[in-house]
Amino acid sequence: MTAVGIDAIEIRSGKLKLDLPNTFAPQKGDDPEKYTKGLGLQNSSFPDVYEDIVTMGANAAKRLMDRKGLEPADIGRIDVATESAFDHSKPVSTYIAGCLEKVYDGDFRHANKGERKFACVAGTQAVDDAYNWIQAGRHRDRAALVIATDTALYARGDPGEATQGAGAVAMLIDEDPDLVELSTHQGYGSMDETDFLKPNQQFPSVDGKRSMQVYLSRMREALEDYESVSGKIHLDDFAYAPFHTPFPGMVRKAALLAYRHVIRDTEHEDALADAIGRQPREEEYEDREAYEEAIREYMDALKTTEEYGAWYDEVVEPTLGLSREVGNWYTGSVHIARASALRDALDREGEFVGETLLVASYGSGAQAEIHAETLQEGWRAEIEALDIDDQLDARYDLSWDEYEDVHDVHEYDKDLDREIEEFTAPDGEFVFTGWGRMNERKYEYVE
Repeated sequence: MTAVGIDAIEIRSGKLKLDLPNTFAPQKGDDPEKYTKGLGLQNSSFPDVYEDIVTMGANAAKRLMDRKGLEPADIGRIDVATESAFDHSKPVSTYIAGCLEKVYDGDFRHANKGERKFACVAGTQAVDDAYNWIQAGRHRDRAALVIATDTALYARGDPGEATQGAGAVAMLIDEDPDLVELSTHQGYGSMDETDFLKPNQQFPSVDGKRSMQVYLSRMREALEDYESVSGKIHLDDFAYAPFHTPFPGMVRKAALLAYRHVIRDTEHEDALADAIGRQPREEEYEDREAYEEAIREYMDALKTTEEYGAWYDEVVEPTLGLSREVGNWYTGSVHIARASALRDALDREGEFVGETLLVASYGSGAQAEIHAETLQEGWRAEIEALDIDDQLDARYDLSWDEYEDVHDVHEYDKDLDREIEEFTAPDGEFVFTGWGRMNERKYEYVE
């Protein structure tokens, strides 16, 4: 079977920044550590007045195509994953294709275009669709462009407000990829849940406690399902484990659950037995409540062990670097976790070619997916080409009043009684310019 995977990625952050400990926390009357240590966040990215899911996605895609020397004729499929779409019929992919056609000689007339929706897991699902399209031989030697783009905004005053973010990740899916080859094995955990949803509304309705429980449950099920086809996994099988990251504090919980599952019935569990005992087995308890209490006690002890701490610091913590600086990007979240991991690998000894990532995606509603990715010969050059550090350094630092203005601008149903000026100057990028006669959004490329 031909190797298929992610050939290249590009990342586009919103051009504005909200400093959580120094701007957000004082306004809320909170201890800054509630955000920096509790949630694990430092800053959030926001779109400027002329930015949205189309401009961020198109700008990421253009940089990817330019860097890889691609023309529209090289692309046979454009899929956009988002939960921030502003049209119930016309897909965001058509807008992005229209933007790109303004700057290339060719067009995407013969490319299949679509929009994927399943909360945050849709980005991974779109990658899966592209993988299957190529493996089925329907691609005519063309590549697929997958774009995960979101403005993850919450209503002001909502408990999720601190986790907001905005950005896009563009990925080129192709044969003989330079970055990672995707595994044929996948594991799923999926159930009909109402933990987080947007029933004909821009801002989510969230059951926070339930959402965390569902996330962990579906992740556990997906891991078990993955092992049912790949065989039991071991701690040293994977160099990194990028998780969907609504906020880094959530990943700490998921990582502990995964670690407990993986070491069960292994020498690692045996080695910890003298210090914290063996993992509780349900058959040892009279009822489910007693068993669950025992599990909680075991996990509280497990997370304090040197063994778990060392594994977490090496395999999971490096995946959180970008998330700490940009917040939640919904469909792009797990994909910036991958990029964070590989940016860390650049600074470590070793080639990493042939090393494997265990990628854990999740979308509310709810579904988790787990698969493996193997690093290819060109991974280092691809990651070194990213300019995300320059983007983050160049962000405009919002005051509280400016943050409220920006939030107003991006509320779909809000009629502003004042004009809010842009905070940054567009330069060599696609920008939103207003509405057309059918209430469609209009875009231009600014040199």
